[in-house]
Amino acid sequence: MLDLERLLVGCADTGFDDGIRIDAELLPISGPGGPVKPAVYEGGSYQLDRRWDAPSDQEPVQVVVVDNVPSQANRLEHALWRDRQLNGIPEFILDLSELSGMPAHLPRSISSLKFPHRNADAYLRDATVDGQPFFATDLGQAIFAATAQECGPLMSWFPQALLFGFWQSHLGRKRHNTKHARAWVSEIIGWQPASIETRGLGLKGDPLNLNIDDLVTSNPDDRTKWGIGKAGRIEGGRRDRLSEMGHGQVPFMGEDAAAAAVSFRRVTQRATVSFAQLRRVSLGREASEEADAAARALLVALGLHAHQLAFGRAFALRSAADLRPSARTVTWLGGSDDQECDLGGADATRALLADCREHAASVGVPLEGWNQPAIILHPGDALAKAISLTWPELDN
Repeated sequence: MLDLERLLVGCADTGFDDGIRIDAELLPISGPGGPVKPAVYEGGSYQLDRRWDAPSDQEPVQVVVVDNVPSQANRLEHALWRDRQLNGIPEFILDLSELSGMPAHLPRSISSLKFPHRNADAYLRDATVDGQPFFATDLGQAIFAATAQECGPLMSWFPQALLFGFWQSHLGRKRHNTKHARAWVSEIIGWQPASIETRGLGLKGDPLNLNIDDLVTSNPDDRTKWGIGKAGRIEGGRRDRLSEMGHGQVPFMGEDAAAAAVSFRRVTQRATVSFAQLRRVSLGREASEEADAAARALLVALGLHAHQLAFGRAFALRSAADLRPSARTVTWLGGSDDQECDLGGADATRALLADCREHAASVGVPLEGWNQPAIILHPGDALAKAISLTWPELDN
């Protein structure tokens, strides 16, 4: 079983351990060989590759990336967000509840565990706290100026950024442009797809089979009102098809048909955390080696717990992509030899995280935001205006 002492030794400046690797064999809910929907990108294409499955293979095989590295990181952060009441990870909440006119499908708040760029996100830059621009506050200045080599503010408020990486690229060329590569890398791969050309053909039906030759007009921003013929013109409207109103039969054929789920010989997940990358994380020149090792160990424990929460049981990536782990191997990558180890369940990883956090606090790692109520932010004037212009309030 992994424990605090082992992580501290592995993460120390003097350590020669390399990291941890988690390999899992995954099965579709429908069973071996059942279709799984990979992520689909612009143009209706999958992320294709050719890879070696084993050193003894004569040829690389075709694979499809079912879920790529950035997507996996987002899922890990989401798992930590759902578990926040128990794990105590710091959080900011951008409160949007006072903005009127937003459609019901949009969130009324955004957690910092969902910010696209973590500590470097424009939502954080453009927020206010207690009526002041967040960027201008002491806390804001500390977070936006933090680096992996002076990581105290990030350990306190954005530890996930030190694990999954960040790029401070939204402040302008004359301001901070810090980059930090991710230490945790996870990916789900489908091996030897039976086909990558399959399309989901179909027909959207209509009980009345509506079909008219008259001109249809509608406003694409608000299709609750539309008209037929010259007398039915809509303000801000344009010529449209009846199918865009949701009426009539609509076939999905050829290029209009979406890429379908794929049957794979096998589906695997590999997650790694690199101690070499984490040794770039430091609390600064004045910090002790003990505190640096404790901070890194806490980040490893955070990643292990997130992985167990997100992928330790059946999980759903997207429609038609429900997977369950059928086998898992956790390997400690030692400097002289590799050893299989036991990760345990979510209770075990939560306990490990708690041990690492308690130790980190005892040796001076700054953890001000941990186990505290979320800090509530509000959108600044420019951000609020951008939101209102994107989602104008429509007449009922």
